[in-house]
Amino acid sequence: MSALPDFYGNPAVAQTLRKMIDGGRIPQTILLSGPEGVGKATLARRFAAALLGGGSKIEQDDLSLPQNMDSMAERDKWTAEKRADDPLLFSTHPDFITFSPDGPLRQITIHQIREFRERAQFKPLEGSHRVFLIDRLDRANEQAANSLLKVLEEPPEHMVIFATAENLYDLLPTIRSRSLVLQLSRLAENEMLEFAKARNLTEAATRIALAEGCPGIAATLDLDVFRDRRALMLSALEYGAGLAQFADWVQNSESFGNRKTEKLDFYLKPGYGLLEEILAVMQGRDASRQRDIQQRVTAIAQRVNFEWLEQAVKGVDELAVMVKRNIQKVGALDAMIIKLRNYLEAAGTYS
Repeated sequence: MSALPDFYGNPAVAQTLRKMIDGGRIPQTILLSGPEGVGKATLARRFAAALLGGGSKIEQDDLSLPQNMDSMAERDKWTAEKRADDPLLFSTHPDFITFSPDGPLRQITIHQIREFRERAQFKPLEGSHRVFLIDRLDRANEQAANSLLKVLEEPPEHMVIFATAENLYDLLPTIRSRSLVLQLSRLAENEMLEFAKARNLTEAATRIALAEGCPGIAATLDLDVFRDRRALMLSALEYGAGLAQFADWVQNSESFGNRKTEKLDFYLKPGYGLLEEILAVMQGRDASRQRDIQQRVTAIAQRVNFEWLEQAVKGVDELAVMVKRNIQKVGALDAMIIKLRNYLEAAGTYS
């Protein structure tokens, strides 16, 4: 059983946090690092519930809940000025506040950090501590990150600050140096099975295979939406590998462009997943996580060489950068696959 209730995996990290509460020796800034969906924000909420009580209220700030996702999506339609006047935060429990990336660029903004600094001065309403969570601090822009440092240098005694990040080295060194860093790793298969059983997940085997040790992804993955997004990326790679005509791709591209609420970053993970499967087949293994499309993945793997795959990975990496710059999504994806097709034709040989 976990040291913190209803938390799966990473028992050593959970036990470390439990001992902090039991011993009354809690660092004021705790940085949780690890892959998307591994449970970083969940662990911060479980800690807060154990420290503050009121776990049912704290859980209402789970960003994966439909009402919270709808709220964040609605804000994307707001003007920048309106978002600045009303910084995004969630605080159902009076002594627990979550700040998460806001707006089309999904950034932690200077306006949110100013709100953070202002609220940090208030005393707890119900106990001896307040817990603030900055989810995805690695999405803070430079101005916001520098402003946060002023709080981290001398936080109020009642404050416990949690921050999460996928990559520690996307944060300022001064933020890392002022934090206790705890690294969360992907869950083992038996842990994922235990989690899936406890949550009664549908198509559990598929979810576990696609989640790659991240329970948050397994629980929240909409398989129909995932398969739809994966189909677009698969079609793009098929064109880039010379297995489809440009006219075939244009139909998919136009459909993609018509999905006004679909952001380019939703397609990055399916894209990387397909490239991993292509590499597996090139190395003589099965497309084990995506068996339903194994024949199409195999066809791409047999058509291209490792250098093409390397270019494809670089292409998706470039899309990730473009997401942060709010580049027009259709043009970015078109450019990537045309570049792959041109590379293949210039090479003149296939594996």
